[in-house]
Amino acid sequence: MANYIEPKSINDLHGMKFFIPSYQRGYRWTEQQVKDLLNDILEFSQKKKQESEYYCLQPLVVKRKDKDVLSSIKAATSIEEVETLLKGSWEVIDGQQRLTTLFIILSVLGETSVYFLEYETRIGSEKFLEKIDENKKDDNIDYYHICQSKQAVASWLDNDVIDKEGFKETLLNKVKFIWYESVDEDPIKVFTRLNIGKISLTNAELIKALFLNRSNFGEKDSEHLKLRQQEIASEWDNIEYTLQNDEFWLFLHEKGYDRPTRIDFIFDLICERNSLNLREELYKSIGNDDYKTFRYFYEYFRTDSSNIEDCWKKVKKYFQTFKEWFDDLELYHYVGYLRCPLKKKEKVIDIKDLYDKWIGTKDIFVKFLREKIKERIKDCNDLAKQYEVDGGPAKTTCRSLLLLHNIQTVVNQNNKLSSKEEYKLPAFYKFPFHLFKNENWDVEHIDSNTINGLENEKDQKEWLKYSVLGAKPSEELKNEIIAFLRNDNGKKPFEDLCQEIEKDNQSESWHNPEQDKNKVWNFVLLDAGTNRGYGNALFPTKRRCIIEKDQGKTCLIDDETLEVSLQDGAIAFIPPVTKNVFLKYYNISIDNLREWNESDAKAYKENILNTLSVFGVEDSTNINNTESNEQ
Repeated sequence: MANYIEPKSINDLHGMKFFIPSYQRGYRWTEQQVKDLLNDILEFSQKKKQESEYYCLQPLVVKRKDKDVLSSIKAATSIEEVETLLKGSWEVIDGQQRLTTLFIILSVLGETSVYFLEYETRIGSEKFLEKIDENKKDDNIDYYHICQSKQAVASWLDNDVIDKEGFKETLLNKVKFIWYESVDEDPIKVFTRLNIGKISLTNAELIKALFLNRSNFGEKDSEHLKLRQQEIASEWDNIEYTLQNDEFWLFLHEKGYDRPTRIDFIFDLICERNSLNLREELYKSIGNDDYKTFRYFYEYFRTDSSNIEDCWKKVKKYFQTFKEWFDDLELYHYVGYLRCPLKKKEKVIDIKDLYDKWIGTKDIFVKFLREKIKERIKDCNDLAKQYEVDGGPAKTTCRSLLLLHNIQTVVNQNNKLSSKEEYKLPAFYKFPFHLFKNENWDVEHIDSNTINGLENEKDQKEWLKYSVLGAKPSEELKNEIIAFLRNDNGKKPFEDLCQEIEKDNQSESWHNPEQDKNKVWNFVLLDAGTNRGYGNALFPTKRRCIIEKDQGKTCLIDDETLEVSLQDGAIAFIPPVTKNVFLKYYNISIDNLREWNESDAKAYKENILNTLSVFGVEDSTNINNTESNEQ
């Protein structure tokens, strides 16, 4: 049987008996918590509002103690006894602190018998609440906190500005608990989840109780009703399970969503867009607090036109749309890019706006997405402008362009693969937005911005070791390098060794001007950990670090033999373009791996231009163009 849920005013609790079981702690609200609640209710009472609007308290989770109410009513001997039985006795699973505080507030206002509280292990507290005696406040910790709360209420009400009768009227009739009646659940397990883990009931859990409430299904036979409830519950769980996958979730959202259930965001969207078409007056009356979305669905199910099947279809339509975007390789990358904040406090396109533009036709939607991407990069679509001007950070400016280059590289590759019939979906690749958002990726210089003069002996040895990787130095030169690494007496000076290596490896030499070092063709994306790990290293050292992190290996070069060995090491995701850059993938004619040179930079720049031409990216200058460099 489904849990029952509805808002109940304080007056609706009249005559009810609430039982506080032994597994709950005593009353512990502070003076500040009491005053915060009073101030919130007062602020609500003073606002101009719809007649149907109310102040919503957090859920009061209860379970009926009376097992066979009908039999007890039949045996009753008076109308009063019947009324009491109908009101029932309720075990409080969650909400006793607020329930007790409201009892204290009502008692100070002269209302002493709205509802009754009974404690399983703190028997004296029941009588003490009925007549609070401050002379006994030090008898136990519960009495102390009850007295403190009473003093706080009395002090707060001792203000001529407050209309006490009006406030009491609001408190009794316009302040409502979300009444959550647990039917088949174990109360201790529910309490443990809600309190030990500090996980309050979410809008989604409250709405789920509405969806599974038999009264919302209309006339259906019992077996059909039970089957449909199970189907909705199963579909609900499947949606939540998919949303809990960070790869799916973080393609649409930024990290840091603080609710334990993620299906909430679909209900929030339905509420914000009024997709269930509540009439305007009723929609305005639901307020704007944390439980607005629950109240929206509650009010919908109270309308004569409500239809649980239509409502559930809308929920599934939202989810299926997001799933369709996720499963389509092109939509996934463009939507994911537009939903990625790349600067602090950057406002990305709203998911509602994306949903409104989706009419099920991919070509039209892709055209819209590309136009939005063009708008996003309009300040950085001229590569000539990608350097520091008046102290402006080129890295920040380039970040959106670098991410887009990675994404469009993946899109292009997937499009080419999909043209071959023998390639199936598993062969395709998705850019991992969940890693991009979780790992705080930096923009890193390929050729270090600060020149490493190789004055440090450690850097000199590092340069010598990795300068011969992939080269074939003479045996004599190899022995001279080993002698330097071992610090042998009579070793050749580092400068002399450099000259011999240069002589052995004839290659183009290019020393980046300062402006070119701060242009997009000298930038790549990299996770912050790897970036900080190699700092101001030489190109071959950076290249080695990138390959090691990509393979999850550590490369060791023996000082005695210059032989290379690999050991297991830390692994990290390397963005595809970053990997290509350090593999010199874009330069067809690689002549050395010891530096990032002019032909490498030109080849990289050409690939950026070709890849992003669909978004209007262009270059109004060339590398080392004197006029541009003097701007």
